[in-house]
Amino acid sequence: MSEKITLPVTHKLEDKIEKQELLTLYEDMVLGRRFEDMCAQMYYRGRMFGFVHLYNGQEAVSTGVIKALDHEDYVCSTYRDHVHALSKGVPAKLVMAELFGKETGCSKGRGGSMHIFSAPHNFLGGFAFIGEGIPIAIGAAFQSIYRQQVLQEFKKIQVTVSFFGDGTSNNGQFFECLNMAVLWKLPVIFVVENNQWAIGMAHHRSTASPEIYKKAQAFGMPGIEVDGMDVLAVREVAKSAIKRARMGEGPTLIEALTYRFRGHSLADPDELRSSKEKEAWLSRDPIEIFKKHIVDNNIHNEFSLNSIDIKIKKEVREAIDFALLSEEPKVEDLKKYLFVENS
Repeated sequence: MSEKITLPVTHKLEDKIEKQELLTLYEDMVLGRRFEDMCAQMYYRGRMFGFVHLYNGQEAVSTGVIKALDHEDYVCSTYRDHVHALSKGVPAKLVMAELFGKETGCSKGRGGSMHIFSAPHNFLGGFAFIGEGIPIAIGAAFQSIYRQQVLQEFKKIQVTVSFFGDGTSNNGQFFECLNMAVLWKLPVIFVVENNQWAIGMAHHRSTASPEIYKKAQAFGMPGIEVDGMDVLAVREVAKSAIKRARMGEGPTLIEALTYRFRGHSLADPDELRSSKEKEAWLSRDPIEIFKKHIVDNNIHNEFSLNSIDIKIKKEVREAIDFALLSEEPKVEDLKKYLFVENS
């Protein structure tokens, strides 16, 4: 049931995708990149603290998957969660304020970079430990079918997407949750963002079975490998998996082959990866490739795309200003939000 799908960006999908939707995909990817670049600036200026893991290079995966979801669907992330939150619709200013530890942040400044949550957007949060979010995603998917089968709330099934990295695919929770998802036919999609490195360990050196998508075979689950640098290929695979989950046919495992352009975190000097390897992947920048595809196929002109770039720069700048001007959490509120408070 495993399938390898590597679609080049030259594939013609314009007849299926509205031109405005292509702009939306491009805008989301640019927002993710510009936001992360600004985070790096703020971190090195000493305005942002703690561990910060950036998403540069992997934008096609977040955009391709999350923008195919409905607002009511759920997303569960990892410690590399800023861009997932942005794609899910969490406003940039609320994410940035959270990174600054401000009261106006989407987690009230209590979560920081690795623990971004947003209940209004069904964004189930980032998790610092690998594999930690997968059981949470299983719970969200379970409640979706429980509402239908037990509570008899007959509405469209809510799909849950769980993102995690290649290093997590050797973790016990990964296998346990795949088994449970198939057993109960849960509406969940497991997305492995295989960026080739688990912190400082090369993927091919850490697993006896490097092709992660094939691990779905053990559970009778569809496993799909896709080019994670091609937003349209990712979107096509995601839409198919979402449709399958929504129809009650169960989970799908998607392995997106991608690459992070920066070190594991902003504290990582990134000296373990060869310059040749990095250059090879940098030449496949998902934003530049998608931009070229749009222009070369006369879908939109450079002026339209440059207008988006200007708009995004302004949005990110406003997010910084909002975060800087926001108030710090009060010391007397240290224990606030730990428990549900009576209204």
